[in-house]
Amino acid sequence: MKQLLSFCIFLCIYSFSFSQQSFTLSGVVKDKLGETLPGAGIYVSGYKIATVADNNGKYFLNLKPGNYDILVQLIGYKAFNKNIIIGDKSLTVNFILEQDAVQLNEITIKPDPNREGYIRMFTDFFIGTTPNAAQCKIINPNVLIIDYSNDDSKLTVKTNQFLIIENKALGYRIKYQLNNFEYDNKSKIIYYEGYPYFEDLKGSNTKMKRWAAKRLVAYNGSTQHFFESLYAGKSKQAGFTIHKLIKQPDKTRPSDSLINAKIKHFRSLAQNSSGNLVFFIGGSDSLNYWSKQKNKPKEISILNRQEVLTDTLVKKYNESIKGINFTDVLYVVYTKEKEDPSYANQIGLSISRPLDMPDYQVSLINLLVAPVYFYQNGGTYNPRSMLYQGYWSWEKMAESVPLDYVPPLQKE
Repeated sequence: MKQLLSFCIFLCIYSFSFSQQSFTLSGVVKDKLGETLPGAGIYVSGYKIATVADNNGKYFLNLKPGNYDILVQLIGYKAFNKNIIIGDKSLTVNFILEQDAVQLNEITIKPDPNREGYIRMFTDFFIGTTPNAAQCKIINPNVLIIDYSNDDSKLTVKTNQFLIIENKALGYRIKYQLNNFEYDNKSKIIYYEGYPYFEDLKGSNTKMKRWAAKRLVAYNGSTQHFFESLYAGKSKQAGFTIHKLIKQPDKTRPSDSLINAKIKHFRSLAQNSSGNLVFFIGGSDSLNYWSKQKNKPKEISILNRQEVLTDTLVKKYNESIKGINFTDVLYVVYTKEKEDPSYANQIGLSISRPLDMPDYQVSLINLLVAPVYFYQNGGTYNPRSMLYQGYWSWEKMAESVPLDYVPPLQKE
């Protein structure tokens, strides 16, 4: 029995050591002609991990087993990204960069009188409007490639080199390769994807302590915290409760065809042959009634107060990926922090809650592409698989911390 116990302990120690083991990602950075490219930057997206290719174009990174997006950048070349998976052994991956004619040639940009306004709009929707966002600054807005389509009321932004963001609230300098940013002014939906790289700002001991405290607050209750705790099977202990929000058609609302017909009818009665408005008994009230019916939501939302069991929600796909698939909408409540007072002033963001529920942070997850895949560090595979509403839609880049952020141990 003693020998068996010793063997079991050995296996546990071996498994733990393996899970903590790092492997080497290495290779050479070249151009399309096969020439090596010294000085190329190799970044691990979402982390504080990076290196520079040496004089022979060679690079080396030590990474734990997992899924990573690797970004390679060098002035004069197009940014290159590749998804790699580190399993149980080291990996060799060579990168080939393509020259960027846009960077090499001088570009004449036509002045746009609306550009400053679009940059302010982009900043609000990308950096955010939280108190932390007020301490963030885009260092090089000149790299933003901005387009606004009047036809579909859509703002699109991208970059062909790093966008530099200085976050003096959390003490980070973020280099962000922005692949695409979209804001649809009709649907009010914001979507962006890209590759962030985090660097620590330098500061005094007092600043470092303040940043550490604010980083913890930013992490707690975030989507990263949620999916990390969900992966570990500890979302309840972490402070998250999950419910279902059931949306169904409002049967009290007449059909659009009937509403439009009634509005057209009463508007025609309200005009004389000259086209001037006239008033008749009951006509104005009827027109107001049908106008209100038109503005009523087509759906009503019903909150199921029964908690969703995570062991039925979360499915394991392989050793490094789990996923969730669900119907209706997930109603996620973070019970260890109240809403920030400035959040209440954000029109259209707040989520309705039962009268007996305190003002905890409430967010909704709408499933767009099933399933949602996520990793142990709280990162998600496809940003377009979900649409957030509520508190998580308010918190943006100004609240982000690296995927390798480790919160300090909390005293029990």
